This record gives sequence, C-alpha cells and structure tokens, in this order.
Amino acid sequence: MIVVADTSPLNYLVLIGHIEVLPYFYQRVLIPPFVWEELQDVNTPDMVRAWAARPPAWLERHSLRNPPDSSLNFLDRGEREAITLALEVGADRLIADETLAREEAKRRNVSVIGTLGILRNAARANLLLLPEALSRLQQTNFYVAPELIRSLLEEDALRQK
Repeated sequence: MIVVADTSPLNYLVLIGHIEVLPYFYQRVLIPPFVWEELQDVNTPDMVRAWAARPPAWLERHSLRNPPDSSLNFLDRGEREAITLALEVGADRLIADETLAREEAKRRNVSVIGTLGILRNAARANLLLLPEALSRLQQTNFYVAPELIRSLLEEDALRQK
C-alpha cells in the first residue's frame, strides 16, 4: 500500500509518542519536498525536528514530477504537494488532517485518513490505549470538536466490552 503524508499527522504522532504505529499499517510513507522542509523548520517542535533528523527507513522523501496544479493554490504548500504526490504515484491513501485538503483529495478520488483515524485503527489493533492517546493529543494545539472525541471514546469503550 502506497501512502503519502502531509506534515501535521506526522507532527502530532511524534508529539504524542505514537509515530511507530504508521509502519504497522503502511510499509512506506512518502512525503513531498515541502513536508520534509516543514518537519525540519525552526518553528517545528524540537521533538519533531529531532525525529526528522534521523528519519525511519519507512519514511521516504519523494520528489514531484510536476509542480502542483494551480487549482490547489487555496491550500498550503505542504498540502498541495502531498495531494500532487498522491496523484502522481497513485497512492492508496493520503494522511492529512486539514478539512479543505481532505475534501480536495477526496474530490480527486484519493482516499484520506487523518491523525484521529490512525489512532482509532491503532487502538483497534491493540497498539495503543485510545483514551491516553487522545488525552495527549488534546495537550497539543491539535483542534478537534469535543463531540468527536466523545464519540471515539464511546466507540472504543464499546469495543473493549
């Protein structure tokens, strides 16, 4: 399965200590050039920059064959490049959190999963405790509607019964 990641899911998974779940689901995670730059930016949290300084073997920087389509200009550069790369390589999935990027990817027939979906799947695979992971995520600047958190926690509690 080929997946392409935008910056924010990688960032948050590193910050909450669960980046290791990605290779459980995806053997390779491709990132475009600007996502790589964002992971190393001086404004990126130290923990994320340290992780990016020694990237795991499953994380692969991948060049774009063509510049992003101008119709994607309403998105930030990392999102534009991630969607473009996903289309170029025929990715099975895009890992992205931002609503506009997710909607645009879906409009272009690219399947999308975000940080919450990855955490949910990891909990289902018994790789992590969802209440703990969500609590850690809420301690970052990740925005999620409280109703969605409640729903995920309720679903997780039912699954464990």
